Amino acid sequence: MSDSPKDLPTRVAARSEISAFLQKVASLPAVARREGAGRLLFALDATGSREQTWDQATQLQGEMFLAARAQGGLQIQLTYFRGFAEFYKTPWCRDAAALLGLMTGIGCRAGTTQIERVLRHALAENKAQRIHCVVYVGDAMEENADVLCQLAGQLGLLNVPVFVFQEGADARAQQTFQSIAKLSGGAWSPFDGASAAQLRDLLRAVAVYASGGRQALANFSANASQAVQRLTQQLRP
Repeated sequence: MSDSPKDLPTRVAARSEISAFLQKVASLPAVARREGAGRLLFALDATGSREQTWDQATQLQGEMFLAARAQGGLQIQLTYFRGFAEFYKTPWCRDAAALLGLMTGIGCRAGTTQIERVLRHALAENKAQRIHCVVYVGDAMEENADVLCQLAGQLGLLNVPVFVFQEGADARAQQTFQSIAKLSGGAWSPFDGASAAQLRDLLRAVAVYASGGRQALANFSANASQAVQRLTQQLRP
């Protein structure tokens, strides 16, 4: 089924934004395979506004965990916020199936965003032991943008990039999310029904790249989408 004329600008914009995300990831310094496991902090907004899309998001995020498990070299900590100042974190874990089970058991609750708490937690975790990447999935921003940008800048100085995946089209959230990604050295990408399948592969690619480096991503991309293959081709030798 072809796009209607009124939908075409939205689809073109989504493709352009995803292309920009691919280029940003490709420009990051190469990650060599490590003797120890890479460490990825995965943070979720589980407030009430995400309830309608939570099941779809959980499925796509779970596929990233499974891709990371295939590499065998990535530890993931799952953290999320919801309700009235509720903030949860799991132990660092290599068992993607266990984390997926925990994530599918999370229910959304009305509340305000706690992105500042996520970023401060990332700084604290990195101080305790090096982390290599933060992935954040959310749809809103109800906090002081200047504070969030300052914290993102601190993560950038520590070489801890934040990859932000935004559901919906909240303009204020988008502006802040893009700044967080830029200041931390990470990347931002939209997340909606039009781009969900492609973003699934991008999430998996980020996990594979973080855990195994360029060669692991090249191996992964051989049977992946064209978007991931283009990402691999753009990586510097």
